[in-house]
Amino acid sequence: MVPVMAHHPLDSDQLLRPGGAVPAELRAHAVAAKGFMPADEGDALYDAAIAASVDCPGLALLEVGSYCGRSTIWLAGAARASATVVFAVDHHRGSEENQSGWEHHDPTVVDERIGRMDTLATFRSTVYDAGVEDSVIAVVGQSSVVAKYWSTPLALLFIDGGHGAEPARRDYQGWTPHIAIGGILAIHDVFPDPGDGGRPPYEQIFLPAMASGRFELRSATGSLRTLRCIA
Repeated sequence: MVPVMAHHPLDSDQLLRPGGAVPAELRAHAVAAKGFMPADEGDALYDAAIAASVDCPGLALLEVGSYCGRSTIWLAGAARASATVVFAVDHHRGSEENQSGWEHHDPTVVDERIGRMDTLATFRSTVYDAGVEDSVIAVVGQSSVVAKYWSTPLALLFIDGGHGAEPARRDYQGWTPHIAIGGILAIHDVFPDPGDGGRPPYEQIFLPAMASGRFELRSATGSLRTLRCIA
C-alpha cells in the first residue's frame, strides 16, 4: 500500500473507476507544468491508468520519457488513487528533438556548467509541487538499459521517449513484454497522417503493437493511443 501524502488527502469519491474526472487540483498542476502533453490527452492517460489498475490491481505503472514531469502528474494521480506507484524512466538529458537548434529546445533546462540539458531538477520540483512525490519513483537512466534489467509486470506502460526511429523501436521491444494481460500500452505522438507529425511512434510502436496480436485499440485522443493487452 502506497501512503497518501497528508497534505493531499483523497476523498472516497477520488478512488475513481474508468471515466471519472481527474481531481481539479491535480489537473491544475499538470496543466501548469512544463511539457508537451495536451490537457485532453493527459485526462485520457489518467483514465487509462485508472482502468489498467482496476484490471491489474497491485501492479505498477511506468512511463518512458518523463521530461519535466507534466505527464507524470496525471499518472501519479491515478497511481495514488489506485494504491500503486508510477516509475518514471528518463535520462533527463533530453531527446533528440529537445536539443539546441531543434523546435522543442528549452534553454532554461540546460545545465550551464556542462552545456547539456538536465531536466531532473525541474522534474523533481514539478512532482513535489503537485503533492505526488510518494506515488512517483524516478529512474534516471537510458530506457533501453533499464528495460534490459526490468522484470516486474506492469498494469500500464506509457511510451513517450525518444521520437527517432531507433529509440522508439528499442522502447517497444524492451518494454512491451512487461505489460500484464489486461494491462494497457499508451503511446504518445501517434500520427497516422505524415502531415501531422513525426512517424516513429506510429511506425515503430503503434503498428507493430497492433500487428503483434497482443493488443487491441482501446481509445484515441489527439495523438494519444491506448491499447489493451489481450494475450
